[in-house]
Amino acid sequence: MTKTILITGSTDGIGLLTAKTLAAQGHHILLHGRNPDKLATAVADVGGDSEPFLADMSRMAEVVALAEAVLARKSVLEVVINNAGIYETSEPRTAYGQDVRFLVNTFAPFVLTQRLLPILPKNGRVVNVASAAQAAVDLDALAGKVELASFPAYAQSKLALMIWTQELAKANPKGPVVVSVNPGSLLASKMVKEGFGIAGNDLRIGADILTRAAVDPSFANASGQYFDNDAGQFAPPHVAAQTPDHVAEVMDVMKQTIATLM
Repeated sequence: MTKTILITGSTDGIGLLTAKTLAAQGHHILLHGRNPDKLATAVADVGGDSEPFLADMSRMAEVVALAEAVLARKSVLEVVINNAGIYETSEPRTAYGQDVRFLVNTFAPFVLTQRLLPILPKNGRVVNVASAAQAAVDLDALAGKVELASFPAYAQSKLALMIWTQELAKANPKGPVVVSVNPGSLLASKMVKEGFGIAGNDLRIGADILTRAAVDPSFANASGQYFDNDAGQFAPPHVAAQTPDHVAEVMDVMKQTIATLM
């Protein structure tokens, strides 16, 4: 069955390869990027009837506009893959004082997903691209009150993403399926090359597991879970994501901070 699938951050790296893989299976792909030229190139690369959607995920107004554009053009969206992410940046704080890593990696996918829920069917899926890098969340950093170095900001933003993944799954027990996936450590993405200065491992490792998470029956009953592709299995997240008080604090601060950005 052909599915309509939105993939954020799909103009290069794992996102683009995942888009190509799913398009080759006959699915209709909604590509997202922030650079119009790269987005046009990606649409040509993916081919078929893929469609472009332009938005800067560090700007909440553009995230909302992205959701509205999808809602205006689609009555059903079977899968959302929240792949857009950032690790290293020369400007870690926005003009509003918010850490861009939390904005792009945590807040933007949360807002986008919440706004797209009305057109996600019960058997639909939300796949959040997580990481093996996970750390308990500094609530002041989450709120934009303090600035962190690249790695702790990235690791904390990814755990915050995993926390809202499991909480959204709990809030929607009848679906859609909401899962987080570590596609594999140090894959050959632009993020890894720029952040760690290494070529990285085969991107196909990540694209294959994201494709499975999006459409394979093995993920049909995995809502709220975390798949660690380094281990090749579902696994528990960092202990902080299993600590009720920390989870509640993260969700509260995240929602309060997002409200100030809308």
